[in-house]
Amino acid sequence: MELCAGTSQGVFVVSEGATKQVLRSGAVRELVRISGRTFAGTDDGLHVSDDGGLTWMPSGLEGKEVWQVRTNGDGLLYAGTAPTGLFRSEDHGATWTEIAGLARLADARGWCIPLKPPVASRARALVVDGARILAGVEVGGLARSPDAGETWSVVMPGDNPDLHMLFAHPEEPDTLFASTGYGRLDGVAERVEGNAGVFRSDDGGRSWTYAWKGITPRYSRPMCIDHRAPYGLTVASAPSAFSNYREENGAQAMLFRSEDGGGSWRSLCDEAHSPSAANFHGLTVDPEVPGGVLVGTDTGEVWRVSDHAAWERRGAGMPSVLALVTAA
Repeated sequence: MELCAGTSQGVFVVSEGATKQVLRSGAVRELVRISGRTFAGTDDGLHVSDDGGLTWMPSGLEGKEVWQVRTNGDGLLYAGTAPTGLFRSEDHGATWTEIAGLARLADARGWCIPLKPPVASRARALVVDGARILAGVEVGGLARSPDAGETWSVVMPGDNPDLHMLFAHPEEPDTLFASTGYGRLDGVAERVEGNAGVFRSDDGGRSWTYAWKGITPRYSRPMCIDHRAPYGLTVASAPSAFSNYREENGAQAMLFRSEDGGGSWRSLCDEAHSPSAANFHGLTVDPEVPGGVLVGTDTGEVWRVSDHAAWERRGAGMPSVLALVTAA
């Protein structure tokens, strides 16, 4: 299986254990295939590949950090950016138009990441279903639009504005899952149960319940959901936003799986990764193995993980791996 790995320094192709850099750029936090094209969201705009990731060309949004790209299923593309913004393309990525309402909402509410000095908030997670758009903002909350971005409302799962990833159940579009952290507009929340982790909504994002009970570490970020039954939801977690392999005891990261919509969880980690010294950043479904996932680490490795917690290293020697997609 050939992979594209988005890293802190561009895109690499990973094939049979060998790695080759094919795009030099800033951090690549998004790799997604839509209608045969592969999109890479970088620190300075969007790139696109029409040959499975071997060659790349710019696709707009220069000067923006592109965090996620999604389609509404009817040919429209949407891109979430930092500073918090939302853009739409009607020509499969050739040109983009801003949906200004989300940026205005972020400015009016003073959304930001509460570092010193504060960092601009970012629309890092999107779910698009026809005219319905949900944008998870770090740090701001979940912005919901029923009319393709004309009007917006905001909800915070469990009063948590620190949204990371957002996915809908493949067969139940009103069932949503969100991974969250400890960031708050006035600082950092206390590290107790309920203040970070995975939340579930059964009404299209209007209300949320905590689905991370009893799980540690609680800070959750990477997440993916299998489109094959039983629709395994896989989430990576660590003690904090800054957990990494350089710490004295490593990142202390874990990988968990739920097959019942967040009702119960089990570890996907083997003995060598319980917990993992390397943190997990890139995470996607393995299209060849039901229940399997592909994991990228901050030590520049890519692992293939089976539903039975068997780990196989597929690539190494890269910068931190932030995103993954299988090559065409």
